[in-house]
Amino acid sequence: MIKLRSKRFCRGSFKLGGNGGGTGGNTAVKGNERGSCGGTHSGEIKWELRPGGMLVQKRESGESVGELITVRVSTVSQWHDISIEATSTFGELKMVLSLVTSLEPKEQRLLFKGKERDNSEYLHMVGVRDKDKVLLLEDPAIKERKLHGLAGGQAIGTPCRPISV
Repeated sequence: MIKLRSKRFCRGSFKLGGNGGGTGGNTAVKGNERGSCGGTHSGEIKWELRPGGMLVQKRESGESVGELITVRVSTVSQWHDISIEATSTFGELKMVLSLVTSLEPKEQRLLFKGKERDNSEYLHMVGVRDKDKVLLLEDPAIKERKLHGLAGGQAIGTPCRPISV
C-alpha cells in the first residue's frame, strides 16, 4: 500500500461578518465553526496498486481486495467449498483444487459464467465474488489418453511380435 499526501480542498460557506455584512461586526470564527472540512480528518489518501499495474484510491468500505472469498467448485458428481484470496488467479485455484481432487492442474478446466478461464486471469478482475460457483471439468483430451492407456495394457502404436512362417 502506498500513502500519498494531498491537500483537501473544501467549499464551505464561512460567514465572517456577523451583522449582515456591515462594518464593525464580529469577525472572529469560533473553534467549532471550522466549515465542512473540519480539522479532524488527517488529510491522507490511501492508494493501492492493482495487479494490472493501475494505481487507484483505496476503498474505505465494501469488499477489500485482499479478503478471503469462498468459491463453490462444482464437478459432475460433487462440489467443494474453497476459501481463497479474491486477488488470486485461476491457476492458483487449480493448485488448491489439485490437493482436494485427484486431478493435476494441467488436467483441469475451470469455467465461470459459461467461459473457460485462463490460468493467468485474476478472480476479482473476472467478477468472482464470495459464494460464486465455478465449474470444474476434466480436460477431454487428457481423459481420452488415460482411457486408452488403461484399456489395452499396451501403449498405442507399439508393434506386435512378428510372425515367422
